Amino acid sequence: MGIKTVSYAASDVGKVRSSNQDSGYAGVNLFFVADGMGGHAGGDIASAITAQHIATADEPVENYQQAEQKLIDYIWQANQKLSACVGEHSDLAGMGTTFSGMLVHGTSVSIGHIGDSRIYLARDGVVKQITTDHTFVQRLVDTGRISEEEALVHPRRSVLMRVLGDVEQFPEVDLETFETKPGDRWMVCSDGLSGVIPEGLMHRIMLSKSNVQEATNLLVGEALEFGAPDNVTIVLVDVLDEKEETAASASRNFVGSAASEVVIDERRGRRILRILNPMTLIEMLQKPEDPTSFAPESEELLEKILKDTKGRIRARRLRQLATYVLLVAVAIYGLFLAYEYTQTRFFVGTSDGVVVIYKGIREDLGPFRFSTVYEVSSITLESLTDFQREALKRSIATESLEEARRVLDQLGGN
Repeated sequence: MGIKTVSYAASDVGKVRSSNQDSGYAGVNLFFVADGMGGHAGGDIASAITAQHIATADEPVENYQQAEQKLIDYIWQANQKLSACVGEHSDLAGMGTTFSGMLVHGTSVSIGHIGDSRIYLARDGVVKQITTDHTFVQRLVDTGRISEEEALVHPRRSVLMRVLGDVEQFPEVDLETFETKPGDRWMVCSDGLSGVIPEGLMHRIMLSKSNVQEATNLLVGEALEFGAPDNVTIVLVDVLDEKEETAASASRNFVGSAASEVVIDERRGRRILRILNPMTLIEMLQKPEDPTSFAPESEELLEKILKDTKGRIRARRLRQLATYVLLVAVAIYGLFLAYEYTQTRFFVGTSDGVVVIYKGIREDLGPFRFSTVYEVSSITLESLTDFQREALKRSIATESLEEARRVLDQLGGN
């Protein structure tokens, strides 16, 4: 049985960043996301150059060997282009980008992945993460040295071990091929989505009956609702039976930085790169806002991040303990104030066959009583009328001790 795809791509700058360093592409056979790093040093340029070059690989292939070879060839070529740009423009030193893409052929999907953008597959009511993040924190999780929960709170969880850019000529890229079938929904996204919205919510939207455009816009909207501290880029791909009629037709669409041309300008006797509009003076003077960084894998850095993680966990547990202690103290103080208030109240009732004044309130809370006998009168129940005895059975609430004594006087005179 043959298949065909329907796709949609969207990218949003988010609520914190001043520029979009993500690039996305939804094509005919090829779909991917590149998340640039390097702040104003050129993260947007890195992702755009990578996306615009790798998109030229969007052509039919005959088998998975050709698909994987094409992916690796074009990824390495993009890496060489980035290295050449850095060599010509020292201001761009340190720029780089992630890349996560899928090339569809026949009834198969070949994956090429480097960095911490992600690819997910929704199938038969279950969503599975297909790629593994190339971060130091993820390596510590994979080796069992920290838990998934501990990884989520680490301040250096975005330190990448593998990227494209100003790095080695042939970086290690994950390649794998999967079978796909009608009903599958694939998603490629930057960590501006996967690292922001709750996993359960993301899964529910992926598994919904919404079409690719509606689901993509819902995911972007949820990222914005959760603060969108990073750029958000999503490419969603639905797999259909080739005989199924659809209004959408295959096309080639860029989103994010790759949607605009990367231009080389001549300024003050030297060439600099720009993308979209030239940076303003304020932007040039700002501290780079991208927390993502790259560092070659080493046991020394792994140990340092592990130590940082344990310190972070200890600090969080101490803050949680302090918060619990504070909440308990506030609760106890609140109960004390409430109890003190009850002891300013009085009511008239009975005890051992005589009328008495109680201090506190009549209501009890389980085994706890909030009233005690304050004053015993000489008035017996036998000396009262049936109506008075019934009223005392329910107790007679008063606003003060003086009022309670007036009630006793009234009962004593019948």
